[in-house]
Amino acid sequence: METQYEAGQDRFRTKKSYGQNFLQDRQVVAEIMAAAAIGEEDRVVEIGPGLGALTKDLLARAREVNIIEIDKELIAFWQQRPDPRLHLHAGDALSLNWRALFPAPPYILAANLPYNISTPILFKMIEERDLFKRLVLMFQKEVGDRICAPPGGKDYGVLSVFCQLWFDVRKVVTVPPGAFHPAPKVHSIVVQLDPLPAPRVALDDYATFRRVVKGAFGQRRKTLRNALGGAGFTTARIDAVLAATAIDGRRRGETLSLSEFALLSNAFADEEGEAFHGCL
Repeated sequence: METQYEAGQDRFRTKKSYGQNFLQDRQVVAEIMAAAAIGEEDRVVEIGPGLGALTKDLLARAREVNIIEIDKELIAFWQQRPDPRLHLHAGDALSLNWRALFPAPPYILAANLPYNISTPILFKMIEERDLFKRLVLMFQKEVGDRICAPPGGKDYGVLSVFCQLWFDVRKVVTVPPGAFHPAPKVHSIVVQLDPLPAPRVALDDYATFRRVVKGAFGQRRKTLRNALGGAGFTTARIDAVLAATAIDGRRRGETLSLSEFALLSNAFADEEGEAFHGCL
């Protein structure tokens, strides 16, 4: 099996359009596997298996491994390697119907995500979070830093808030460019995300929370009062909510904690007839 993967790497040309940087560092694979903590009864999903640097370790431990691949050459590569525990799903991970493909949760998601879709994939996984008991994912380092960032810094933003609302997050390992083929120009980071049974803070209306958070970070240089106006709330309503919550409207969104965002959002949602029920 090792020879097959090595031979595949010799003849396969990576494609920038798919953000392909294949992991080749066995120590990094070991770090991912340790964080994933896969047992013999676990079902696993991997996005973008490449030539299988991680996949073969997943197959060695899991009851079932589902791989999602969009590249036609790699789809053919995996079709030539049948294994009763390996299930190939051809297509775009962003557009596939995950609930139809994976009807027996919980799954573990372990993947070296293509850089060009890593953030959209993470937002999709937030929506599909009840399918998983753990996610161990490789990101470009700046994305991983944003996921784990506390309030008050430049890395803290929408991604930080929503990931920390729904998951316990921790950095597993920082990965240098030389761990990949071809080597990217940036460092990467592996992040572990363990889904919470409920949002970390109590929310009266999740759609309102989404609106408040996205509004607060929509124009980062603006004060909270002005940024919320850009989200479509009236000035009178903003002032009433800021007064009720005792949150200073001169602050900026990156200074607010998760609890403060919940406080704001619940105050907006609680105003009679004013709750926003759309999805942004």
